[in-house]
Amino acid sequence: MRASRPKAAIAAVAAAALAVAGCAESDRGGSGGSSKDTLVFGVAGDPKVLDPSFASDGESLRVARQVFETLVRPEDGGTKVSPGLAESWEPDAAGTTWTFKLRSGVKFHDGTDFNAEAVCVNFNRWYNAKGLMQSPDVTAYWQDVMGGFAANEDDTLPPSLFKSCTATDATTVALAFTRVSSKIPAALMLPSFGIHSPKALQEYDASNVSGSADDIKYPVYAIEHPTGTGPFKFKSWDVPNKTLTLERNEDYWGEKAKLKSLIFKTISDENARKQELRSGGIQGYDLVGPADVEPLKNEGFNVLTRPAFNILYLAINQKGNPKLADLKVRQAIAHAINRQALVDSKLPPGAQVAVNFFPDTVEGWNGDVTKYEYDVDKAKALLAEAGASNLTLRFHYPTEVTRPYMPNPKDLFELLSADLQAAGIKIEAIPLKWSPDFLNATTSGNKHDLHFLGWTGDYGDGYNFIGTFFDRQKDEWGFNNPALFEKFKQADTTPDPAARVALYKELNADIMDFLPGVPISHSPPAIVFGKDVTGVKASPLTDERFSTAEFKS
Repeated sequence: MRASRPKAAIAAVAAAALAVAGCAESDRGGSGGSSKDTLVFGVAGDPKVLDPSFASDGESLRVARQVFETLVRPEDGGTKVSPGLAESWEPDAAGTTWTFKLRSGVKFHDGTDFNAEAVCVNFNRWYNAKGLMQSPDVTAYWQDVMGGFAANEDDTLPPSLFKSCTATDATTVALAFTRVSSKIPAALMLPSFGIHSPKALQEYDASNVSGSADDIKYPVYAIEHPTGTGPFKFKSWDVPNKTLTLERNEDYWGEKAKLKSLIFKTISDENARKQELRSGGIQGYDLVGPADVEPLKNEGFNVLTRPAFNILYLAINQKGNPKLADLKVRQAIAHAINRQALVDSKLPPGAQVAVNFFPDTVEGWNGDVTKYEYDVDKAKALLAEAGASNLTLRFHYPTEVTRPYMPNPKDLFELLSADLQAAGIKIEAIPLKWSPDFLNATTSGNKHDLHFLGWTGDYGDGYNFIGTFFDRQKDEWGFNNPALFEKFKQADTTPDPAARVALYKELNADIMDFLPGVPISHSPPAIVFGKDVTGVKASPLTDERFSTAEFKS
């Protein structure tokens, strides 16, 4: 998940959500302290939208994981595919049609039945998207996984990987694809493939995305009426007070949530989140500062450290400053950055300098690639060879956000900027609010030269990292490399896992030679809960489920 994925943000959310805003304090029986059936969890930013079909940011997906369920899901605390709404699945001999056996007796939050027909309604909704629903800012994950749509309205969109959905009977559904793909079935674990109530989709006109590409307006369903099958149901979103409240689904098909209410409270400042935890105003928060891990542990708080299943990178936009299309300039930037110093001084214990654009725990990692050691003199020499000794670059960095791979963006910017300036590169600092300003500016157009961003893996396959970044033209990177794109296509369609992993190794070598950006680091982010909160298992995918959370008596 880009979990942290850069995409355009929601417009006019506050006005829509005010109609359903609830008072978080009334859910808790007053401010401060915790009732034993309500947990308040501090998050770093507001959700973008509550329909995960349109979500690509970590906070929207965090909420979606509690409300919606997918056909398959990650194993608890891991990355392997395990049963979700489907109990079992298998491909045909060609590997292009997957048959899923569904759970029976499951109901949506509106009381309607979950069945094979409902699954097809959802897949057909995504596949038949029109207008703004085909914008990469709206259906980011569909396009990353499936490519295009039934009728592409943009000539640059690829053909759809998805072909059709057939409900054989109430509990059997067949998903047909146009080719073998490394993404299936693992990508169906993504919250963006959560299954919605067909009744609610129709009742609230869920596909009516309006406005313009620069001013996207989501339908009321996506703000006020998300309706899934999960252990929690949506109750209210109080945008002005930055709280979103979920309540226990009493009719849940599985083990019911131990909490009656779950409240996500946006506290953008990391120190403020820490103080709220200590004072009892919240009972947990994500993205614990590296320096706070041991002190919080020593105070008795439950600090859980996730495996480092992410990447922080410096993106270089080759359509920005024309000089960035010169490989020598990109090599100079790579040599100018002291990545080890950044890891040692700004990231938590266990963080590592990145060699590839995915961590070494993913098959296909390749240690035998071109490496760019910290060497200021070499950086200066490469700039001189490229006629770019007086280079000035616009460097975008985000504010009001903390991400698993990016604990303190301003600190990281200052260190990277100082390194680049030491090599003779002039930097124009452009700080922008994370959502929507920074995400919009760095993923569209050509007004950005450099920015840092990252990715937390969605599932345990290398394509989810490097394919998402580099398998087609993207405004974030601004390059067109047909040979690279073709090799990605070959890897994705290779049915033999061992052969596919070999291609990933080749691709990692090709990427580091071409150098579209600089992989910086992999970090083990921490999540913390109150001294009396237990039951949540840390996930490398940031796929924590709160239904098992409870207060110790």
